[in-house]
Amino acid sequence: MARTRRGPAFCRLFAPVLDVLRELGDSGRPEEVTERVATRLEISGDELNRTNKNGRSHFANEVAWARFYLAKAGLIDTSQRGVWALTEAGRKARPDHVESLHILDKAALTFRRRSEIAGSSEEDSSPPDEQEQGDEVFRSKMAKMLLSLSPDGFERLCKRILREVGFEEVVVTGQRGDGGIDGYGILRINRLIADRVLFQCKRHADQISPGYIREFRGSMDGRADRGIFLATSNFSAEARREAKRDGAVPIQMVDLDGIVSLLKELRLGVNVQTVFEINEDFFQEFISAVPKAREQIDD
Repeated sequence: MARTRRGPAFCRLFAPVLDVLRELGDSGRPEEVTERVATRLEISGDELNRTNKNGRSHFANEVAWARFYLAKAGLIDTSQRGVWALTEAGRKARPDHVESLHILDKAALTFRRRSEIAGSSEEDSSPPDEQEQGDEVFRSKMAKMLLSLSPDGFERLCKRILREVGFEEVVVTGQRGDGGIDGYGILRINRLIADRVLFQCKRHADQISPGYIREFRGSMDGRADRGIFLATSNFSAEARREAKRDGAVPIQMVDLDGIVSLLKELRLGVNVQTVFEINEDFFQEFISAVPKAREQIDD
């Protein structure tokens, strides 16, 4: 008889996450895992477009929490940031095994207790190992800062970011009524090959719909090899599908989290501080009783 798993909604994602990672050859990036899980479970567009209070995708956050507890159970490796990989145990495990269910159910109940103590669901925040010290507060402040910029100021900031990541001859056109094209630049692939790239900058608090992507691509027709759409919000599931549509000029999407990540990586508009945390594992050997062999030597 199938067991009914208690706990938060993300518990239903344990098996799909493991299955998708196996399909991908035992490892994958968070975005592709999330997309495949959504397809497998036939998640609706409305659910995919739902965001938490912090503006992040609710479904993607659920997948991240599922990954977090699968990692706690030793089924997913967390050593490489930005890549989810199955451990040996993860490759062998099947979520319908009693042992796996016991471990994951216990983790889910732990999550529920933590949420009850906190007085709210932790699903509105990222898993602990995906957060940096003060990350949520920093992100919120940066979002307000970016939204306070003037439209042309945000365009100039995007120009600076593109230059810093390696674009050449970056120009902000400043033209209105041009299908959202705000500028262009040259991306050099190697010494012989370079792509012309058009970009659009949308200082926007609302979710980006597919209409913006279609309009941008229409204006790009025959004028560039690819496009970049930078926004201070996030993209709807339909917009993401439209940006990656087969046979169409590819459009790279950079949402709020992407812009914040770039600013941190490039050290633009941020002050870096060192924060020390206690490594409790290090102190365990000093907390536990002294081994017998050690006592005899000391005597």
